Amino acid sequence: MLKIKNLLSAEDLFKDDLLEIIDLAEDIMKSPEKFSNYCNGKLLGTLFFEPSTRTRLSFESAMLRLGGSVEGFSNPKASSQAKGESLQDTIRTVSQYVDVIAMRHPQEGAAKLSSETSDCPIINAGDGGHQHPTQTLTDILTISTYKKRLEGLKIGICGDLKYGRTVHSLLKVMTLFDNNEYVLISPEELKLPNYIKKSVFEKNNIEYVEKRSLDNSIDDLDILYMTRIQKERFFSDNQYTRLKDSYVLNREKLANAKKDLAILHPLPRVNEIDKDVDDDPRALYFQQVKCGMYARMALIIKLLEANND
Repeated sequence: MLKIKNLLSAEDLFKDDLLEIIDLAEDIMKSPEKFSNYCNGKLLGTLFFEPSTRTRLSFESAMLRLGGSVEGFSNPKASSQAKGESLQDTIRTVSQYVDVIAMRHPQEGAAKLSSETSDCPIINAGDGGHQHPTQTLTDILTISTYKKRLEGLKIGICGDLKYGRTVHSLLKVMTLFDNNEYVLISPEELKLPNYIKKSVFEKNNIEYVEKRSLDNSIDDLDILYMTRIQKERFFSDNQYTRLKDSYVLNREKLANAKKDLAILHPLPRVNEIDKDVDDDPRALYFQQVKCGMYARMALIIKLLEANND
């Protein structure tokens, strides 16, 4: 049984919780028909105050495959917030209708604020540049499925490490597992923030290296986690234009990489992975999308169980 009633951040997840969700997700992947009626009569509310394709559809697909139903919106202009209603009142209202809420919001801390007024579990589907914990579940399920372990890995993370909420959440979770090494690849302007380094690496005496070159970092990696340079997080178009093509992964750069390297990406990609990589068996980012649906199916089941205890 999960120790949590909501999933607001990666820090909410204990190692045992993660393994419980992963084990259930892998069971669902093997025998989805066994879970096809689990959420009969249950309703998921999807409140997306920020644009999303993959995450929203993943949640909706997860609930529908569990036999439940979905209500919500994908545009804040379609909600009463456009009329000036507070977020707290929106959540109070919606939580009277549904059994669990998946919410994306541009403001950091919005999910936590919502959990304080909701009468049903809240799942943070992304809040600003802060947290994206279900993407982290997606990532670790993909790693577990294809690498068969979560320990003893050399993990390279490349791109926007400053604003990338998927990066911050993944690092916080992966450091729960032993003997992993970390290579942080980014331009100087997009380095991992110091507060993340202190709270994740230094606090736990975990070693890491920072590099500026992707070409010189790939060959001995077990995992390469690529991220896009996020235009929506920049205040200056000039700065974004200067940095957006900092790293581009192509077949040539993979020539000496391990045969069992796992290439991940939270998507959407822009041009940081060439399409000529898509057919490489090491490219797992579209399989990663499917893992995300199964991870969210497992999470919905576990949160409903935890809140009915």
